[in-house]
Amino acid sequence: MTQHATPPQPLTPRPTPAQDSTGHTADPGPAPARRASSPGLGWWRDAVIYQVYVRSFADGDGDGVGDLPGVRQRLPYLADLGVDAVWLTPFYASPQADGGYDVSDYRAVDPRFGHLDDARALVAEAHGLGLRVILDIVPNHTSDQHPWFRRALAGDAAARERYHFRPGRGEGGTLPPNDWESVFGGPAWSPVPGEPGLWYLHLFAPEQPDLDWRHPKVHEEFDSVLRFWLDLGVDGFRIDVAHGMVKAEGLPDIGAGEQARMIGSQELPFFDQDGVHDIHRAWRRLLASYGPDRITVAEAWAPTPERLALYVRPDECHQAFNFHFLRAGWDTGQLRTVIEESMAAATTVGAPTTWVLSNHDVVRHRTRLGSLARARAATLLMLALPGSVYLYQGEELGLPEVTELPDDVRQDPAFFRTAQGGRAAEGQQGLRDGCRVPMPWTSDGPSLGFGPAAGWLPQPAGWGELSVQAQTGDPLSTLELYRTALRLRRLLPGLGDSAMEWLTAPEGVLALSRPGLVCVLNTRPAPVEMAAPGELLLCSAPEESRDSMEAGAAPGRLRLPAQTCTWWAA
Repeated sequence: MTQHATPPQPLTPRPTPAQDSTGHTADPGPAPARRASSPGLGWWRDAVIYQVYVRSFADGDGDGVGDLPGVRQRLPYLADLGVDAVWLTPFYASPQADGGYDVSDYRAVDPRFGHLDDARALVAEAHGLGLRVILDIVPNHTSDQHPWFRRALAGDAAARERYHFRPGRGEGGTLPPNDWESVFGGPAWSPVPGEPGLWYLHLFAPEQPDLDWRHPKVHEEFDSVLRFWLDLGVDGFRIDVAHGMVKAEGLPDIGAGEQARMIGSQELPFFDQDGVHDIHRAWRRLLASYGPDRITVAEAWAPTPERLALYVRPDECHQAFNFHFLRAGWDTGQLRTVIEESMAAATTVGAPTTWVLSNHDVVRHRTRLGSLARARAATLLMLALPGSVYLYQGEELGLPEVTELPDDVRQDPAFFRTAQGGRAAEGQQGLRDGCRVPMPWTSDGPSLGFGPAAGWLPQPAGWGELSVQAQTGDPLSTLELYRTALRLRRLLPGLGDSAMEWLTAPEGVLALSRPGLVCVLNTRPAPVEMAAPGELLLCSAPEESRDSMEAGAAPGRLRLPAQTCTWWAA
């Protein structure tokens, strides 16, 4: 290991910024400058990107739903947190059958979320704070209220060619055209009103009919949509269901009884078809015409890391979400295998690996991993890995999954499909609302600072103690752990897009080396004695110090606390 004559010193939490009466940071002060990426390499290769679920982030107009003005008000918070970019979930015109992922107009802002001028101002203000902006684009399906689909239902033959309309099977076409099931549960086909025997395809909710990407008009329309937002100044796109736009020729039966899943190892005729790569290549060329810094990130799932790596070949997407890492358990064997396989697959195509623990579609990782201690430790491990990191709003507060929402407030279509007898997909069993409960910003108030009125989903009792206001300045808080870790990640050049190697470690412990840094994860329920790897920089249990770790250990050794991750200057 490389020895530094003057190792980086441990960071203490920066002084608490001045706050107004809502707990909003008035003047966060400058964050450490981003370290320069390696020559010729893009900013995204080691960026930290923060996902904003717009409906639940901040409510600027008091209607109980988050909006673009609310996001604008909180941009200084994100800059102070230390992230590099913001990914915004869909805010386009939509009937909201699936939280905005059912788009009726891709060039308009839904009035619930503001106006086009709000989007333009948000992008400008984010850029002024050094934040890039990534938009969600939804190309697999539209809303059933999209003009194209409304014309299709009215009998327009040209419009129908842009979707998947098929005659049913059985006498009179009363059975669906094939055995495909929706990811949300139940059949993936719905009958066309007023036309017995005719069906249309929707891999998700019936209000989300799938587009047929074999039609050139579909390609032309989305090229135009991307240019519209690029001209407005956005820095890239997160591509929803990037692996689902092309279906196997003939739409063959699956012939299996297992429920289709967005995230799984299944080989399905409607996911991960080779034809999707032509779409991503065309979009890469389109973005390149705007300069080298506009990016796409694929929400893509493939049966193996090797298949996933195809999405990030040099002429396709810049990144793809690494759901294999998200699905790994609290087990050193699983974690090491996923990390090795993910990095090896990405390396074969020269792409960076991405790491993510939570998002708007899965149970929050504090709940999924079983404790806040594990969640904090997993975060430090993730932030120490080579590549880019995606954070989901509220994870920096240690928010748990809300598992006891009343049925009458739920809005997730997967919940309703389940309640009607369908089988919801694994990880989506009516629980997606539980990770979408509005953010707590202040310790009290009708929505804990989310807005001037109650939010669209109720916040649990006790969430005021987890708010931004309550945690800011508390050196033991999860928020300050994230802030410190993100500042260290910027300050230490070894945490960029550089090499990593494993170190020998006791059973139940992972130890890895980056240039100038060692990261050690102890998954065991008890302390583990080992040699001191260097000067302590950061511990996921912040009350722990090097002195406390050395107490009771043999000379030159320390007792690594249970269920923790530590960073050491080597």
